[in-house]
Amino acid sequence: MSEAEVVLEARTAADTRAVGVRLAGLVRAGDLVVLGGGLGAGKTTLTQGVGAGLGVRGEVTSPTFVIARVHRSLTGGPDLVHVDAYRLDGRVELDDLDLDADVDHAVTVVEWGVGLAEPLAQSFLRVRLERPDAGAEDRVVRVQPVGPRWRQAPVRASLLA
Repeated sequence: MSEAEVVLEARTAADTRAVGVRLAGLVRAGDLVVLGGGLGAGKTTLTQGVGAGLGVRGEVTSPTFVIARVHRSLTGGPDLVHVDAYRLDGRVELDDLDLDADVDHAVTVVEWGVGLAEPLAQSFLRVRLERPDAGAEDRVVRVQPVGPRWRQAPVRASLLA
């Protein structure tokens, strides 16, 4: 059971980062955010906003070649574990990253995680980024809360504020 999907428009990269900042206001240590969308859809840009909103150390860049990167909190809040599952060959390789070790004190964001990362947590936010017009910067961000953690959370109100 999950709350209804929230659909947001992000006309620029800055708007996409702003959605990430709003997501950071919702998440807490132990939360999982599973990102989907095509190449160039804005997954890393959104994660940059999450990192900014959480107040983490270091520039948030795509972890494509390192697979996973931990950004420590500068504010005493949760760390950010940023994973890029694009090059992983399935669930076994994701398990090999031992993400469970960071779950209690971090927010974990998994790019290219749809259909792969959901078993990491009973509750998660599934976020799909779409570019309706490949030649434009506009994006549609679809946020779907899944699981008991999100049943009472004010996802819609927080994201649309």
